[in-house]
Amino acid sequence: MLSIEEIKLLIEKLEKAKATDFQELIDTSLTILKDIELAVDANNSEAIERLDKPEEFYARDVEQKRKKPIVDPMLYRMIQTKIFQFVRTAKASTDGGQYNSLEIGPGTGMFSKEFRAWRLNYFLDTLRDVENKIRRRFPPVHQKYLKFFRTLETECSNIPQGSCNFIFSWDTFVFFTQRHVQQYLHDIKRVLVPGGYCFIQYADCHYDHDLHEAKRGYWNYNTKTEMIRIIEEEGYEVVEMHQFRPGANYAVFRKPGKQNPVAYKVSEITLD
Repeated sequence: MLSIEEIKLLIEKLEKAKATDFQELIDTSLTILKDIELAVDANNSEAIERLDKPEEFYARDVEQKRKKPIVDPMLYRMIQTKIFQFVRTAKASTDGGQYNSLEIGPGTGMFSKEFRAWRLNYFLDTLRDVENKIRRRFPPVHQKYLKFFRTLETECSNIPQGSCNFIFSWDTFVFFTQRHVQQYLHDIKRVLVPGGYCFIQYADCHYDHDLHEAKRGYWNYNTKTEMIRIIEEEGYEVVEMHQFRPGANYAVFRKPGKQNPVAYKVSEITLD
């Protein structure tokens, strides 16, 4: 039996094939599949609501990844190199580098120390004990530049408006429903300066790895097509949609405007 994730993927593929000579067959198949999709979604509305993970899930997940990290050294270097491409933006400010960074869902703090080039480093998480773990990764002289905020959903009103020119998140948005992703992008837009960038990992269930994680209930269902739709509906400009490897898909997008001093340029990551 097809899962709801597989039904949604099939609908998307049939929509793209509608321009062929099989128009009538495709239209009929689409009608049937969409009826099934609506029925499944309706019958499982409460289950769909529960797909947003509780705090206990994240606490267990972070502890497991602290003991056994899922980001190996090669992937870490690729993500690190991509982050460094935005460091130029932080350092190029005409006011001496007064822009700040925001990391959503830092978890174990694996990437948190990579934001030292920014003036202030904001961190937003649902977990209460994130701060102590991350502070241990920084020397005493840098402690005053670390700012921590807790959120229950996507709320980030304590972070000043227009204070950040870079927002990063890895291994967090893959757990969110599409509605949760969209609400987050809506809320964090206030924090970005015009021209500010987001670099966020997401689940793309066009790929078997991501689809498997969604079907087993670990990640939540999303696709590149839907991620682009969400980004554009929230008023951002899509800059780059790519992957380092299966299970490591990312989106780079920006808030329209020119306040950010340097424009990010898409480039391939090569490791010598």
